[in-house]
Amino acid sequence: MNLSRLEQAFDFTQRCTQNGGLLVVRHGYLVFEKYFGRAHRNANPDMASTGKAYTGIACGIMLQEFRSKIPDGLDTKVFTEKYLPEAFPLDDPRKAEITLGQLLCMTAGYHGEGSSPGIVHGQVIPLKPVPGQDIKDLDRSSIRTVLWTNAGAGYSYSSPAPHIASIVLRHITGMELQDYINDRLAKPMGWGPWAYCLHRGSFTMPHANGAGSIAVHATDALRFGYCLLHHGKWGDKQFVPADYVAKCGKPSPYNPHSPYTLMFENNSDGHVAGAPRDAFYKSGAGGFGLFIVPSLDVVIYKMGGNNGQYEPALTGLPQSFEYDGSRDKWTPIPRTPFHDGSMGGDDGLRRVLEMVSAAVMDRNDRRGTPPPF
Repeated sequence: MNLSRLEQAFDFTQRCTQNGGLLVVRHGYLVFEKYFGRAHRNANPDMASTGKAYTGIACGIMLQEFRSKIPDGLDTKVFTEKYLPEAFPLDDPRKAEITLGQLLCMTAGYHGEGSSPGIVHGQVIPLKPVPGQDIKDLDRSSIRTVLWTNAGAGYSYSSPAPHIASIVLRHITGMELQDYINDRLAKPMGWGPWAYCLHRGSFTMPHANGAGSIAVHATDALRFGYCLLHHGKWGDKQFVPADYVAKCGKPSPYNPHSPYTLMFENNSDGHVAGAPRDAFYKSGAGGFGLFIVPSLDVVIYKMGGNNGQYEPALTGLPQSFEYDGSRDKWTPIPRTPFHDGSMGGDDGLRRVLEMVSAAVMDRNDRRGTPPPF
């Protein structure tokens, strides 16, 4: 790796969010790790929608472990009394056609959150905001969010969809999402203390939001990514089905509209011009992003977050870090839109992916140059 280029990527990262950091693993080695503001190695910040990746992978584990309970896998139409009894009676008969694969690829027809548009075969369709998730009634509000189109007919980034998938997981496994991830990934991989951000003022959410707000240590986010880099293996144990991981980085038959597969954005169409096309990643509001780049044997974790995302009360986990006030006067650089036209929570994520990719050195070039794509 070219250290000076990694330093440039970190410098850019510091311009993107009030708090954060940059960590890079290559060939199994932690080659870069720096933080700023309230971020540090043992912080448990609200990683926002980065948590969707964990939901998607948990569903992949579930599909193999409980195959007899859901034999049709991603093709399963989940709005049934067996998988989603909370949904009945259906408020829209079209929901009966929604499959698990469509929920995990954001093509179930659920209305995009905020200003997120609809996408139909690459064409951007503006959508007006509608009521979405309500943390005080998370299951019902997610299920009852209105559809903007029929199942499979378009893509829109919509947090109710992955949370509904987590409800399905809850019924199939008999476990809460957090407990299932803890038993199947966190414990055997040796994560440190982690949690979901369930505590919201005086209200404690009864279930983790499958749409995000997981809070893991920075190096444990890398462990998760490294497992995916190695096709779902950790050491000599297969934690996630290899065929499921392979699908995360490719176009999906469940989403012919946008490069978003099983809760990961993939670069199969080259919309991140300076990164390899096999890169796949998940971002989260506040500038969080976890990137897997198989062709470079690289995992990248970009931390971000505003001050509120580092509030220990969100998880109830103890924090001993003392912030020095160095980022109190930080101001952001202008944000650029996603490839789909939405402003989203990019916060320099794609540029960091490009910059770290350019820091990879081949055998003949000791300066570091962008790899051939």
